[in-house]
Amino acid sequence: MTGERYAVVAGGGTAGHLQPALAIAEALVDAGHPRERIEFVGSARGQDRSTLEGRGFPFTLLPGRGIVRSLAPRQLAANLAAAAGLVVACARGLGVVLRARPRVVVSVGGYASLPASLAAVVLGVPLVLVNVDAVPGAANRLLGRFARASAVGWEGCPLPRAVVTGTPVRDEIAGAGDALHDAAAGRTVLGLPTDRATVVAFGGSLGARHVNRVVAELAVRWKDRHDRTIYHIVGRRDWDDYAGPGPARPDADGLCLVRVPYEDRMAAAYAAADVMVCRAGAMTVAELAVAGVPSVLVPLPGAPGDHQTANARVLERAGAALVVADGDLDASLLDSELDALLGDPDRLAAMGRAAASLGRTDAAAAGARVVEANARAVAHGGRR
Repeated sequence: MTGERYAVVAGGGTAGHLQPALAIAEALVDAGHPRERIEFVGSARGQDRSTLEGRGFPFTLLPGRGIVRSLAPRQLAANLAAAAGLVVACARGLGVVLRARPRVVVSVGGYASLPASLAAVVLGVPLVLVNVDAVPGAANRLLGRFARASAVGWEGCPLPRAVVTGTPVRDEIAGAGDALHDAAAGRTVLGLPTDRATVVAFGGSLGARHVNRVVAELAVRWKDRHDRTIYHIVGRRDWDDYAGPGPARPDADGLCLVRVPYEDRMAAAYAAADVMVCRAGAMTVAELAVAGVPSVLVPLPGAPGDHQTANARVLERAGAALVVADGDLDASLLDSELDALLGDPDRLAAMGRAAASLGRTDAAAAGARVVEANARAVAHGGRR
């Protein structure tokens, strides 16, 4: 599909980049911009094609991969290949922006955002950054000085011309409303007892091996607890190691433990939880805030720029979460922290209110407004 675009949305490669990109693109459509005039430029690697196909947005996928931060000989060779791929991708990105003649380029970060964003800088097309983590990634740090504005998820994000819009969350979370606070209904959807303190643990779609191991050890410690439920979303990667037991029964003898490989009813999971144990990716932290759920956050060690720790500290400073370093997490510590939380309903309620005070269900629309405000105006008759 050819012709002038309203916007080119650059970036992808991971769900953490694609989800906010799609949310803002859909908000631009809701604001009256034709779907066919919003083009995505993403990565040929990863899930971009399967995610974008069938949504009605034109898209171009570029070659390349990110740079690995390592001086090991094997990684040096891989980085040389990545640099060569980036050169090819930049040439193609320049071609996309020349052909599309967009009024604005929106960068959502990641290596896949660089080619079209650099082309925007070279060609004088307004550039708007979207940064959902509490600290910017390498690509957005590089591009920040050239951007007209930066739509950021949290106060204090050190990007120039930052506008706090919040982090777009999935429609099923943003639109869940009061259902996010109906614990009995959420537990019923998941097949859990409605009258037990409930801990939901998860580590993303693939899972988190260390978190999974510690939660499994916690379940052994709690095996005789008649007043507790653990709903353990293991992740597909580790499922073979943790499969079972079967569905929970309200009269389960001892701990009610349910493990599943994946959960696509996350609104019910947030509603069901008295407290969540999870990583601190940008989407997870934003959804915890929208849902108003207390949490024990275990940031992913080695995340670029330690951005998960920065994300977790946002909730911790508000009094909405406890932050435990991955290296410090064990079953004894988790048992102690959860016992203290579950034994103090007033504290849990205060943490939930603190989380909810940070939640924004209008983040996608707010981000779209920043994009519109910085798009190059086009006069009637097609003149720029």
